[in-house]
Amino acid sequence: MSTHAKRERLLLADLLESAGPEAPTLCEGWRTRELAAHVVVRERRPDAAGGLLLNVLKARLDRAMEEYGAKPYEELIQLIRTGPPKLSPYSLKQIDELANAVEFYVHSEDVRRAQPDWSPRPLDPVFSDSLWSRLEKLSRLTGRRSPVGLVLRRPNGQTAVAHKGAPVVTVTGEPGELTLFCFGRQDAAAVELDGPKEAIAQLTVARLGM
Repeated sequence: MSTHAKRERLLLADLLESAGPEAPTLCEGWRTRELAAHVVVRERRPDAAGGLLLNVLKARLDRAMEEYGAKPYEELIQLIRTGPPKLSPYSLKQIDELANAVEFYVHSEDVRRAQPDWSPRPLDPVFSDSLWSRLEKLSRLTGRRSPVGLVLRRPNGQTAVAHKGAPVVTVTGEPGELTLFCFGRQDAAAVELDGPKEAIAQLTVARLGM
């Protein structure tokens, strides 16, 4: 497993373990047990994980989530820590980095920022640049449901157009915060929004993300 994905995987496992199975998360309707089950199903049940995108597989996904959600919480944490089976595409370093570094970062923050005593987590510059690189590639996808024009801006001035349209809202923040914003965690992201008030109000409740 590559550096960023492996580090974020282990951090997520530690956070889930420390929080316990019934702690809140930023994922609506999910506590930590459901979030842990989601991570395991996504990696170990590709036949069911497709239900995240395809309605025809939704029932299979629900059954798999119920099955894994019923397992001992400690077992779920261990499955996350040990990673996917050797025959899984996620076991390949490049796929692991592309598919999991952002996924595990977002879910780690889902656990951290749902707690009342959370504090900002500083990210090293290399990881921040990596998140920005991924966000540039994914921004059109994550911003496709934006009701207004959406521009992402780093403090260093780098920008990416996530959605074309008018009026335009510019969202400024560090790559990690912009990632959370674009993955539907608008309320939890430490960003600045610039644009017409009505457009900002629409954007903050829009269903952004994959």
